[in-house]
Amino acid sequence: MKNTYSTNLSLPKVDLGLLIFRLGISGLMLTHGIPKLIKFFGSEPIVFGDPLGFGEVTTFTLAVIAEFLCSILIILGLGTRLAVIPLILTMGVAAFIVHAQDGFGSQELPLLFLTGYILLLFTGSGKFSLDWYFLSQKRT
Repeated sequence: MKNTYSTNLSLPKVDLGLLIFRLGISGLMLTHGIPKLIKFFGSEPIVFGDPLGFGEVTTFTLAVIAEFLCSILIILGLGTRLAVIPLILTMGVAAFIVHAQDGFGSQELPLLFLTGYILLLFTGSGKFSLDWYFLSQKRT
């Protein structure tokens, strides 16, 4: 019996899938990052959890960088494997520290994001990305 799965899965389909995945997961994360960015530059004092003891403002700043800036980098496919690291840490803290006592219902979304970011850490951004463009320029 011939294994047809591997022959039907061509590289362009995988790269297109990674593009769609990057755009989707980062677009969804921006719905969390943009309001934080607006609040960051607002006039009201920042009130935010500090589960690791860095201080509210520092923790909030790190969350803004992860959820907004890193999401933009992932959409562009620029430094994707590095950009997912702050998001992996942020979602890990959200799931396992901030929402640890809240039950699975509150942990589900950060865990879903965490799983996606771990996927991108292993796969990279794919062919339809600035990473691929800049790396291919270096090879020529």
